[in-house]
Amino acid sequence: MDTGLSRRGLFGAGAAAAAILAGAGPAAASPGTSRMTLRWWGNNGWEVRVEDKTILIDPWLTRFKTGTYTPAGADPQTPLSVNRELIDGYLDRGELRADHILVTHGHYDHLSDVPYLAKRTGATVFGTETHLSLMAALGAPEDQLAVASGGEDLTFDGYSIRIFRSLHSATGPRARVPFPGSRPLSRRDRPRVIEDLVEGGTLAYQVTGGGASVLNFGGSNYIESELAGVRPDVVCLPVGGAKVTQYVPRLLRTLGNPRYVAATHWDDFDLPLGQAHDPNGGLGTLREAVTAASPASEFVVLDHLGTFVP
Repeated sequence: MDTGLSRRGLFGAGAAAAAILAGAGPAAASPGTSRMTLRWWGNNGWEVRVEDKTILIDPWLTRFKTGTYTPAGADPQTPLSVNRELIDGYLDRGELRADHILVTHGHYDHLSDVPYLAKRTGATVFGTETHLSLMAALGAPEDQLAVASGGEDLTFDGYSIRIFRSLHSATGPRARVPFPGSRPLSRRDRPRVIEDLVEGGTLAYQVTGGGASVLNFGGSNYIESELAGVRPDVVCLPVGGAKVTQYVPRLLRTLGNPRYVAATHWDDFDLPLGQAHDPNGGLGTLREAVTAASPASEFVVLDHLGTFVP
C-alpha cells in the first residue's frame, strides 16, 4: 500500500509529531470525592467503575509488536493476535470486567481485543457501523453490538454514556489519517493484519455516574462544535496533535477548563502491559501545554493499572 508516508509517519512518530513531544514522568493525582474510579490499562485503554458497574474504553491488553516506535515504523502486514491467556487471567481473578465496552475507532490498538472481551464478559459494545462490522468479522457476538453515530445520550443503571462525533489524529506532512476509510465486512472477510483494521470513523465518549464525568478521546483531534457546553470533570487527552490548530488550548477552553486532564495514548504499546514507557517524551510537552492553557487543571499521568478517583 503506497500511502506517500513512511510507516513511522503513519502513527505520528515522525518529525511533525515529534516536534510537540518532550519528556516528563508519572504524577499522582489529588484524591477526589466521587464514587467513580478510573484505571489506565495502557494506550487508550481505560476502565471506568461506578460502584458495581464497569465501562471499558478501547481495552487492548495484548499489545503485540508492530515496530511502531522503531525507525521504520509500524509494519502494516503485522498479523493480528489476541493474548487470550493474559486476558483470561485478569478476568478469572476478577481484576477486569465489563458492562459496556466503548470503541473510539477501528485501529488494531483500540479494537482487536474487544471481540474476545465481549464474548467473555457479555458486555454491550458501542461503535460505528464499520467498527461493529470489523468486530463481527473477528467473532464478536453480534447480539451484543450496538451501533453509534455520535449524538446519542443514553442512560443505564447508575451511569450514562454520551457519544460524540469526533476525529482521528492527522499525521505526516499531508495530515493524513492512518489506515483510513470504512469497510463493511462479513464473517468471511476476517481481518488478518493490522492494516485490515481501518479507522472507520472516530467517536468520543463521556461517561457520567457516581458524582463525576469523564470524557475520552481516542485520537489527537476533535470536532469543537460537538463539544459546546460539555463540562467533564476529567478529560482523557492523547499526546500528539501537531497538525491540529491550538490542539490543547482550544479544546480545554471549549470544555471550560476541566478539573483534571489525564494523559492517554502516550506509551510505547509494542512493550507489554506493565512497562509504561514514553518513547517520544510526549508527556512533558503535553503537560506544558495544559499548564499554559488551563493552570487550574490538574495534569494526571498514571502507570499501567494505576487508578485515581476524580
